[in-house]
Amino acid sequence: MTISMTPSILYQDDDLIAINKPSGLLVHKSWVAKDAKEFALQIVRDMSGKHVFPVHRLDRPTSGVLLFGFSGEIAQQVQAQWEQANKTYWAVVRGWLKEQTLVDHALKGMADYGQDVEIVQEAQTHFKPIDYVEIDAEIDRYPKSRFSWVEAKPKQGRTHQIRRHLKHLSHPIIGDARYGKGKYNRYITEHYDCPRLLLHHQQLEMTHPVSGSKLMITAPLEGAMQSLFSTFDWKH
Repeated sequence: MTISMTPSILYQDDDLIAINKPSGLLVHKSWVAKDAKEFALQIVRDMSGKHVFPVHRLDRPTSGVLLFGFSGEIAQQVQAQWEQANKTYWAVVRGWLKEQTLVDHALKGMADYGQDVEIVQEAQTHFKPIDYVEIDAEIDRYPKSRFSWVEAKPKQGRTHQIRRHLKHLSHPIIGDARYGKGKYNRYITEHYDCPRLLLHHQQLEMTHPVSGSKLMITAPLEGAMQSLFSTFDWKH
């Protein structure tokens, strides 16, 4: 897959650099996606002229804040405080999530990601509805179809944590081929020209590992997801 845009740099200092990762871009080479030709790691290295070390992962179809350290030590220092960092994601989900809720649901390792399926790790995600829309389309068995704009704040960063927890709530993310519903994914792709997972890492708040100051990095929506929000008249 060719990424049609160079990621914008959201933040950079002597220790850290953050980009707004486009949907479809892998963080680094992976045997899970052998077709990929471009990787955020290489792009950021070329943009900065320095070696970079990823602090965390974002799934290939997820967009938003992606943070790197300019040394392995810096990356490890940020990783050590990752559960205390305030990580805010935006998602578009099927149905109306009526109220905020905390999902405390442990997750097993995923074999196709090289993880031990016998290991179960605790995982908590806080969800809060921000806005709703109802469209005149019989996508499934109802004459109208409902969608929610949801804020997700995962404590950890387990593989597919937000995606799996929203499936657990029966509000899967639109565009999620693995955990979502094909009818809804196809409808949004065909009628709104939005062929992607509608999950975006919107903001990261953390303590800078060197200065100790508070750091807040925000990634604006771009492309198809931004267009969909405008169509739904969701102000952000």
